[in-house]
Amino acid sequence: MNPILFYTFGGLAVVTALLMVTRQNPIASALWLVVNFFAFAALFALLSAHFIAVIQILLYAGAIMVLFIFVIMLLNLREEEIKPRQLQFSGLLGGGLVIYLIVLLVLGLLKIPAAPFEASTEGFGYVAPVGRLLFTKYLIPFELTSVLLLVAIVGSVVMGKRKL
Repeated sequence: MNPILFYTFGGLAVVTALLMVTRQNPIASALWLVVNFFAFAALFALLSAHFIAVIQILLYAGAIMVLFIFVIMLLNLREEEIKPRQLQFSGLLGGGLVIYLIVLLVLGLLKIPAAPFEASTEGFGYVAPVGRLLFTKYLIPFELTSVLLLVAIVGSVVMGKRKL
């Protein structure tokens, strides 16, 4: 695996995630999230997890983003309903925490010599091992995620409903 490509796509994922959470327009945030999904798919492909990379693009960048765009359109936010962001104490605290974590990360990277990536196990990223793990060890988190998505959809419909 090429470390330059790995760090490039990793940096792209971090930058697009930051752009996604800092945009005021929800459609712009959703588009940056799509770019983030593609960066993660490239990371999975670099790690020889081609099945997971394809699923990342098909499921998340395709189906889930269609759902997000549908919810955004269902809410039908007007320009005057999108309030300008104001700097608050929680924003300052969060910014300070992010700077602290970045300093810790840089100090940790400078302290530890770079080690080569470990070899992946046999069958890493293929359908059978992923399915086996998904429906045995990770069955409860998988089902809880589906319930969470259902609650989010119902909540968005309730929030988007206009009173007559």
